[in-house]
Amino acid sequence: MTQSTRPDAGRAALASFVTNRLGRASTRPAPSQGEAKSDVPSSAQDFEKLAGYRELKLQRSAADLIGVANPFFRVHEIRAGATTRMEGKTCTNFSSYDYLGLNGHPAVSGAARKAIDAFGTSASASRIVAGERPGHLKLEKALAAHYGTEACVVMVSGHATNVTAIGAILESADVIFHDALIHNSVVTGAQLSGAQRRSFAHNDVASLEKLLEATRHEHRRALIVIEGLYSMDGDAPDLAAFVELKRRYDCWLMVDDAHGLGVLGRTGAGLHEHCGVAPSDVDIWMGTLSKTLSACGGYICGPSVLVEYLKCTAGGFVYSVGLSPPLASAADAALTVMLAEPERVERLRRNGNLFLAIAKKNGLNVGTSLGLAVIPVIVGDSLKAVTLSNRLYARGINVQPIIHPAVPERASRLRFFITSEHTTDQIKETVAAITEELAALETGSTLIEQLMARRGS
Repeated sequence: MTQSTRPDAGRAALASFVTNRLGRASTRPAPSQGEAKSDVPSSAQDFEKLAGYRELKLQRSAADLIGVANPFFRVHEIRAGATTRMEGKTCTNFSSYDYLGLNGHPAVSGAARKAIDAFGTSASASRIVAGERPGHLKLEKALAAHYGTEACVVMVSGHATNVTAIGAILESADVIFHDALIHNSVVTGAQLSGAQRRSFAHNDVASLEKLLEATRHEHRRALIVIEGLYSMDGDAPDLAAFVELKRRYDCWLMVDDAHGLGVLGRTGAGLHEHCGVAPSDVDIWMGTLSKTLSACGGYICGPSVLVEYLKCTAGGFVYSVGLSPPLASAADAALTVMLAEPERVERLRRNGNLFLAIAKKNGLNVGTSLGLAVIPVIVGDSLKAVTLSNRLYARGINVQPIIHPAVPERASRLRFFITSEHTTDQIKETVAAITEELAALETGSTLIEQLMARRGS
C-alpha cells in the first residue's frame, strides 16, 4: 500500500481538500458593479456559526464532489413496511421500526379510526388542563400489566419521555451511570437534571462495578440506565447482572426497552423475558410507542408513587399536550395483537437469524448483533456507507447509512431493521447485493482517489 492510498492519509487529504473547497465556497463574492454593499457584519448570530454546521457542510461538500446523492429524507409514497415505494419504484425496505408488521393492521387502524370518530385527532392540551381520555387510561393500564408494575404514564414523544423523566427524578446531588452507547435522550435527560454523569463500557458489568465501587458513596441517589436492545448494534445486556449491582450499591435501575418490546423474549415481552428475570426486579421500565406498537410517544412504567410524581412535576407531561387519542388507541390495539399472535415474534426471530447467518457466511462485519431486529453491516467509512446505501437503493433495497457523528467514523455502517414480514427471498437477495456492492467498492478506486481525480480535472 503506497503512502498516498493509506486510509489515514486518504482521510487527511479528503479533509484538507474539502476544507479548502468549502472555505472558498463559503466566502461571499464581492458585490458586482452597481450592487449595494451590505453593512451587516458577520457575527456569532449567523446560523452558519452554529456548532457542528461546518462539519455538516464538509460532509455534504465531500459527497457532492464525488457525486454521492444524499440518501436521507427520501419520500415514501405508501405505507412503509417490508416493502415501500419511493420515486415510483417499489423497494425492499429495511428502514422501518415496524418489527411485527402491525402498522396498518386492521385491528390497529380500526382502533385509531374509532378513536377519531369519538374524540377527534387531538387531546387539545395537556392532560392536566384538558382532562383524560379513556384511551390514555386503557393504554397505561395495559402497559403496566405487561411489565407487572403498579402504574404507567404515557407521553407524546419517546425522546422527551427519557429527557423529562430523568430530568425530574434526579438532582445535582445525584448521579446517573449509563452504558457508553446509551441513547441521546438519556444523556440529555441527565444534563437537564444537573446530576453527575458517568458512563461505563458497553454491556460491561465489570466496568460499571468499578465505577460504583469508586464513586457511589459520593452521591445521594443513583440511577443506572441500560437499554433492552441497543438500536445501533442489535445486542442486549445481561439484565440479571445489572439487577445484582443495583441492589448491592443501592441504585435505581432503569431499562429503555424501546427496541426490546416485541423483539426480545419468546413472546416479545422484552428484555426481562429474554434474560429470564422478573420485571419487578427493575425499578423503571421505559419504552416507546413508535416501534412495535405502531403509534408515536413514550411511556414510563413503575411504582405508583413515581408515576404520580411524574404526572405532577415532569415538564414533558405537565406542559405538553396529551397523547393524541387515536395514537393511544392504536398502541393499545397493537399491544393486544402482539400478545395474541406470538407467531409474529417467531417469524421475526427466524428472519433476523437468517440475515445474520448469511451475512456472517459472506464475511460481512455485523458487530455484536444478536440477529434479532437490528443488524448493522459495518463498513468503517462514512462516504463508503453512503455510497453503499445509494448503490443498494439503485437495486431496489432501501437501507439508511449511519455515519459520524452518530457513530465513530471507523464504525460507520448500514443499519438493517428486520421485520416479521420480510420474506426469505428478500433477505437472501439483500445480503447477496450487499456483498457484491461492497466488494465492488473495495476493489475499485477508493473514494479519496475519485475525489482527487475530480480535483485534477
